[in-house]
Amino acid sequence: MAVRRLAPPELQPKAFAFTAENLAWSKRQIAKYPEGRQQSAVIPLLWRAQEQCGGWLPQKAIEHVAGLLGMPNIRVLEVATFYTMFNLEPIGQFHVQLCGTTPCMLRGSEQLKEICRRRLGEQHHVTVDGKFSWIEVECLAACVNAPMVQINADYYEDLTPESFEKLLDELSAGRTPKPGPQIARQFSAPFGEQITLTDAALYKRTNGAPPGGRSCASDAYVFSASIGVTGTFGPSAPASPAGVRPMRRSGPGRTGTPSALVRGTQSATAADGGTARSASATARARRTASRIPRTAHQGGWWDRPAEIAPRPGADPPNLSG
Repeated sequence: MAVRRLAPPELQPKAFAFTAENLAWSKRQIAKYPEGRQQSAVIPLLWRAQEQCGGWLPQKAIEHVAGLLGMPNIRVLEVATFYTMFNLEPIGQFHVQLCGTTPCMLRGSEQLKEICRRRLGEQHHVTVDGKFSWIEVECLAACVNAPMVQINADYYEDLTPESFEKLLDELSAGRTPKPGPQIARQFSAPFGEQITLTDAALYKRTNGAPPGGRSCASDAYVFSASIGVTGTFGPSAPASPAGVRPMRRSGPGRTGTPSALVRGTQSATAADGGTARSASATARARRTASRIPRTAHQGGWWDRPAEIAPRPGADPPNLSG
C-alpha cells in the first residue's frame, strides 16, 4: 500500500465543525453503541465529515471527530490514513476511481488510464475547472463487468475507450449519464441472447421431482399402502413402485412410519386379533396420520393424508395438480 499523507498545509481549512444536522446525526450514531464502546462510531463519523467537506477529509475534521469521541487525535488519524475510502486531499466534482486489478487490466483498463492521464492529468490532480480528479484503486467487485470505474457513488461498467470518453464528455457538459453497463446488457447477465436453460420443459411444474425421478406422489403411495396393510415396513409390506425407497423414521438406518402412526396401526391390528384391520381401525390410523406434523418428513405430503391413501396395490395418486 502506498504511503497516505494529509494534504499540505496550504490546502487545509483553518477550522471544521459539524453542521447542526450532522451533529445530531453523529450523536444518534454514537448512541447505538454501548457505554464504553462509543469510539466504534469513528468510521461513520469520518465518512459524514468527508461528505460535509465535499469529498475529502481535512486535518481539522479528523481532530473534530476525535474530540466528539474522546479519542486521541493520532488514533483517528490512523483510521483515516488506513482506509482508502477516505480521501486525504481535495477532489473534483466528479471523482473517478478506476479499477486497475487483473480482470479489468485484462479487459482494457490500461487504455482507460491513458485517457485519464491525457484528459484529467495525473492521479490526485484536480482539473482547472474543478470538475474532475481520478485515482487508480483496487478491486471494486464488478469483475464480470470489467473494465469499469466508479464516479462518485455510481458504477459505470463494460467500458471501451470510446464509451469512457463519451462518459467524461457527458459529465463535463452537465448531463447525467446512465450508470451501470455501457453496452446492451442487463446488469451482470450474459451478453447477447440466452443460450443455456432454454428448454421450456425445465419450467413446467413437476411437484419438486427431477426429470425421471421420484415425486412426492410415489412417497404417498408407500405411506398409504402401509396404512392399509401393516404398521411397519417389512416382509409383509406391499411392493412399492419401482425406484421408490421406503420412508425412514428418525434415527439412522431405521425404516418405518412415524411412531404415532405405528402405535395407531399396531393397536388396530391387536383389536382384530392379529388379522385384517377393521374399517374403523383403519379410519383411526388415518386420522392419527393426519395429525403428524409436516416436519415429520421432508416430502411435504403429510398435509393431505385423506387425498393420498389409495388401496394397497392401487396406482400412486397424481398430486401434480
